Amino acid sequence: MKLSCLSCEALARMVYQAAAFSPHIVDVDIIRLGLHNTPEVLRNTLQSKIDALSGSNYDAVVLAYGLCGKSTNGLTAREIPVVIPRAHDCITLFLGSRERYTDQFENQPGTYWYALDYLQRREDDGTVLSLGASDFAQDLQKTRQEYVEKYGEDNADYLMTVMGAWQAHYRRAVFVDMGIGDGSAVEQLAKADAANRNWTYERMQGDVVLVKKLLYGEWDADFLVLQPGEHLQMTYDKDIVCSARA
Repeated sequence: MKLSCLSCEALARMVYQAAAFSPHIVDVDIIRLGLHNTPEVLRNTLQSKIDALSGSNYDAVVLAYGLCGKSTNGLTAREIPVVIPRAHDCITLFLGSRERYTDQFENQPGTYWYALDYLQRREDDGTVLSLGASDFAQDLQKTRQEYVEKYGEDNADYLMTVMGAWQAHYRRAVFVDMGIGDGSAVEQLAKADAANRNWTYERMQGDVVLVKKLLYGEWDADFLVLQPGEHLQMTYDKDIVCSARA
């Protein structure tokens, strides 16, 4: 097969590694991480790229994304299938399964995750990597925008930092080691932040299995395959997403 992979920056190393060893031809298109802050913009960006592949010789478009704050909700497959993991967000892809994500979400929801690509590529502190944090992240973005309108960009960033608005949500720092690249500096940052903010610290081993299966074409029950004309719809249950027709 020949696959076109649309991937978030937060998964860049994982995706490039899987693409290099995939038995298929995989062309990778990395999309800016900051678009998560505006789900509608990210959704439109992804849809435009999917639409642009109509008439191409790709067998499928694979998305290295989760539902991501509803950013992928409503995406439509055009002339070729679109494949996406059944995942709430990229943390599921870091952990390797919905089950592992659910366990963390239920037992440790106030967790700030430190991952190499994510920390290197994020654009500001409003870009949140936290279990179940999509609504929280949108609230932060709304608050920051209100500050921008009242006080300007620089003062808004200063107020967000001084007030510690994003920090109050968390109680634990976790460095998730994906085994790709040198994450030592990110791990030290996680430890320092935990010490400074009185959080607990934990180091956790990541698992690239979902990204690997996505790019290897091993689309089992952990993936949704949209056929041409179908669109993605969130389900509010363990499946997370399903396909639907207009």
